[in-house]
Amino acid sequence: MASPQGGYPPQEGYGQAPAQPPVPGPAPSGAAGHRKKRAYAGEAFDLGSGANAALGGQQKAGGDYPAYAAQAAAAGYAQPGYGVDPAAAAAAAAGYAAPQPPAVGGYQPPVAGYPGPATAGVAQITQQFGQMGVADPVQQAVPPQQVPRAAPLNQLYPTDLLTQPFNVAELDYPPPPIILPPNTSIYPSPYANCPPKYVRSTLNAVPTNHSLLKKSKLPFALVIQPYAALHDAEDPIPVIPDQVISRCRRCRSYINPFVSFLDQGHRWRCNMCNLTNDVPQSFDWDTALQKPADRSQRPELNHAVVEFVAPQEYMVRPPQPLVYLFLIDVSYASVTNGLLATAARCIKESLDRIPNADRRTRLGFLAVDSSLHYFTIPRDGSENSAPKMLVVSDLDEPFLPIPGDLLVTLSECRENIESFLDKLQEMFQNTQNGGCALGSGLRAAYKLISHVGGKITVLSSSLPNVGHGALTVREDKKVLGTSKESSLLQTGNSFYKSFAVECSKAQVSIDMFLFSSQYQDVASLSNLPRYTGGQTYFYPGWNAARTEDAIKFAREFSDYLSSEIGLEAVLRVRATTGLRMNTFYGNFFNRSSDLCAFPAFPRDQAYVVEVAIDETVTKPVVCLQTAVLHTTCNGERRIRVLTLALPTTQTLADLYASADQQAITTYFSHKAVERVLSNGLEPAREAIQSKMIELLSTYRKELAGGSVGGGGLQFPANMRALPVLFLALIKNLGLRKSAQIPTDMRSAALCLLSTLPLPLMIQYIYPKMYSLHDMPDDAGLPHEQTGEIVLPPPVNLSSERLVPYGLYLIDDGQTQFLWVGRDTVPQLLLDVFGVADRNQLRVGKQFLPELDNDFNERVRAVIQKSKDYKAKGAGSIVSPQLYVVKEDGEPGLRLWAQTMLVEDRADQSVSLQQWMGTLRDKVVQ
Repeated sequence: MASPQGGYPPQEGYGQAPAQPPVPGPAPSGAAGHRKKRAYAGEAFDLGSGANAALGGQQKAGGDYPAYAAQAAAAGYAQPGYGVDPAAAAAAAAGYAAPQPPAVGGYQPPVAGYPGPATAGVAQITQQFGQMGVADPVQQAVPPQQVPRAAPLNQLYPTDLLTQPFNVAELDYPPPPIILPPNTSIYPSPYANCPPKYVRSTLNAVPTNHSLLKKSKLPFALVIQPYAALHDAEDPIPVIPDQVISRCRRCRSYINPFVSFLDQGHRWRCNMCNLTNDVPQSFDWDTALQKPADRSQRPELNHAVVEFVAPQEYMVRPPQPLVYLFLIDVSYASVTNGLLATAARCIKESLDRIPNADRRTRLGFLAVDSSLHYFTIPRDGSENSAPKMLVVSDLDEPFLPIPGDLLVTLSECRENIESFLDKLQEMFQNTQNGGCALGSGLRAAYKLISHVGGKITVLSSSLPNVGHGALTVREDKKVLGTSKESSLLQTGNSFYKSFAVECSKAQVSIDMFLFSSQYQDVASLSNLPRYTGGQTYFYPGWNAARTEDAIKFAREFSDYLSSEIGLEAVLRVRATTGLRMNTFYGNFFNRSSDLCAFPAFPRDQAYVVEVAIDETVTKPVVCLQTAVLHTTCNGERRIRVLTLALPTTQTLADLYASADQQAITTYFSHKAVERVLSNGLEPAREAIQSKMIELLSTYRKELAGGSVGGGGLQFPANMRALPVLFLALIKNLGLRKSAQIPTDMRSAALCLLSTLPLPLMIQYIYPKMYSLHDMPDDAGLPHEQTGEIVLPPPVNLSSERLVPYGLYLIDDGQTQFLWVGRDTVPQLLLDVFGVADRNQLRVGKQFLPELDNDFNERVRAVIQKSKDYKAKGAGSIVSPQLYVVKEDGEPGLRLWAQTMLVEDRADQSVSLQQWMGTLRDKVVQ
C-alpha cells in the first residue's frame, strides 16, 4: 500500500490501531461461517490446558507494567499486551481464564506505583501524532494530574524479571518511540523520520557525551537495511528524477526533512555541521511541467527515505550492465546428486525473471572439474548456432582460450543459451572425474568479467582439491566442542581472502551455493562472499532425487536470479558534528575509514555501524544519514538516502528507557561472530554473558537504587526480552557449546548471524512457535480488513508449553518443524496428514498433503504465512524446509527440533530459569 505521495505507509503501530485482543474466556462453539470446530485437545484430555487455552495463548506479555501501556498508547502504539491484569494473566497461564471486561482501548489504566508519562509529554506526542492524523488514545489512558516537565522522553518503567516471566509476545512490540521536540522537521510529514524497518538505532535517545555512553554500558550503533524487499515494486520509495541534488558544501550531507531554511528560503542550514548553503535555483522549478514548483511538496523535504537519480558526475564510468557468470562444479559429486541438471534447468526457466529492462544483461558459463571448461554461445540466427566447449587444463595460469563470445548478451542469444542449457547435463553425464579446481575456476572467471564487473555465482558440491586455493579435509570429530574447534572456523587457505579483496576492487561480487554431503570447508569458502558483498547459501546433504530438496533450491535460485541487486555500490554514514562512525559489520570491503564498498549490493542483508561520540553534542536532536550510491539493474545511477533523527539526553534513565532490545541483540550477534573468528567460541559466549551482567548491574546500581528488596532482578520494561535473546544467541547453532555440530553447519550459521535483516535475525535466534491443535477460530483464515492470513498467537519456546496431544509449528526462518505429540488423537492425524494411525505417519522432510477439510487448509495457510518475509519488512530468497517430527519418533530429528526450544536445558547449555538465576547471583554479588 503506497501512500498518496508514493512513499511508504507509516509502519504498523504508528497510528493504526490493531484489532483489540479478544477477551479471555471460553472459546465460542461456532467458528467463522458456522464451521464445526474440532476439539482435538478435548478428545484426548480436559479442555483448557493447551498453549492457546485462554485466548488461545498464554499469559499476555510483560506481567504488570501497565504504565508502559499508557506510554505505548501515547506514542500511537495501540498494541495489546502491555498492562494486562496480572491476576488474569496468571490464570491464563494456569489454563483457566476468568472472563473480564475489556480494558479501555485494550489497556488497563496506569496503576499507582509507576508514574505515567507527564502531561507535557503527552501534549507534545499528541501534537506530533495529531499531525499524522492519528487519534489520541492517551486521553483515556492517562489521568491528567501529573506535573508537566520540559521535553520529556520515554519514561522508564522498572519491572522484575524474576516475578514477571518473559512472554514471547513482547518480541512483537515496536521499539521505544523516537520522541522529537515539536517542529524538528521543516514540514509536518508523517514520513519525515526514518522508519525502523530501514534503520534502527540501539538507542532512541542519544547521550550528549562519551562519558555518559560509557557509564551506561549500552552500545550506540545503527542496524541499517537499505531495502525492505527484493523488488522495487514491493518497496515504494519516492524517486526524485530531476537530478537536482542539493548537498552541504562541507560535510556532503544530502538535504533532508531536518534542515532549516534562512534568508527568505534562498539558503539552507545543514543539520549535520551547521554550514549555510545556497538552495539550487532549479530546486523550485518543475522540469517536467516547465513551471514553478511548490517546494513543500519536494519528496526529499518530506521523506526520510528517498532515492535520487544521479547526474553524470556521480559516475566514474558509464553504468555497468548486469553480468552473471555461472561457475558450475561438474565433478562426479555434482553430476550424481543432480546439481548440474537442476541448476541448468532452473537457469533456463528463470531467464525471463533475470532483470533485463535495458537489454544489456550478459551471461557467461564456466564449468570446473580437474580442468576448466569454457563455452562459446553464438548469437541467435547465426550460421553456426551450436555452442562449443573449450577445455583448458593449465590450472596454475588459467587463460581465456578466445577473447570474445564467452560473455553473451541475454537478449541477442536467448535461444542459443536455452539450447546450451538443455545440452549441459549430457556433456558430463558419464563423468568419473572427482577433481574440483574451484580456485583456478574463480581466477578464470575473474579474468573473464573483471573489465566490466558483475556477479560470479558458484554452484558446487565438492571440496576444492586441485589448483589454486586447494583445501584439505580439516574437520576432526575429536576437536569439536574443545578450544581447538575455533581454528576450524577460520580459513584454511589465504587464497580465499586475498582473492576476494582483489575481486572487490574490480567490482566483482561472489555468491556461493554449496551442496556437499561431505565436508566442504564453508569456513574458507565463505570468505569470498564476505568481502565482496555476496552471500553463502548452504544445502547440507542435498539431493535432487528428493523432490523437497529440488523444489527448495529451484525456488530460492529463481528468486535469487530475479532480485534487483545494485551494482558498483558504496555506502557511507554521516552524522551530526561530534558523532563518528567507528566500526562497520557485514559483508563488504571497508575501503577507507568510513566507506564500505560493494561490487554488488544485495537486498536481503543488513549492516551494523557502531557510532562513537567524540565531542559533546549541544543540539537537542542529532541526525544520522546513510547514503548508498549504486547502479540499478537497468543501468541507472542512483543514490538511496536514509535520514534518522534522534533526540539527545543527559540522563541515564532516558538512555535505558529508549534502548531497543532487538537492535542491541543484532549488534551483539555481529560482534559475537567477529569474536568467534578472531578469539574463538568460548570467549564469544563469555562476552555475551558478561555484557548482560554488566547491563543488569549498571541498571541496579545507577537506576534501581542499588538495593532491591525481595532479591528480584530489576530491568526496564522495554528491555525485558534482552536476557532471553542473549541466552538464545549463545544457544544458536553458530555459538552453541556442543561436540555434535559439524564445522560446515556452524560456519554457515555464522554467515547468517552476520548478514540477516533484523526481523529475520531475531527469529533465527528466538524461533516462532505456534500451537495449532487449539488455534483460535480466525487463525489460518484471511483477516477481514487486510486479507492477510491470521497467525495464532506465538508461544514461548519451552517444553512446558507442549502438551502430549498437541500439534505445533516451530519456525526459525531457515527450517520449519511440525511437532506431533505422542498422544495426538486419530482425528487430528486424519485431518492434517490423511492417516489415522500414528505408525503410518511419515517423519522428516516433506510437504503437507492438500486434503479437502477446513483444518488442513488452515494449518497449511499458517505454515505458508509463517514464511512470509514481505510482511516482516525484509527481503529474503530463503524458503524454509518443513520437517515433520514425532515426539516419540526418530531421535536425531527430535533432538534437532528440541534445540529450538531455547528456554529448555539442552546438550551442554542451561535453561532460562538457570540462566536468570546465574545472572541474579552475579548481579547481587
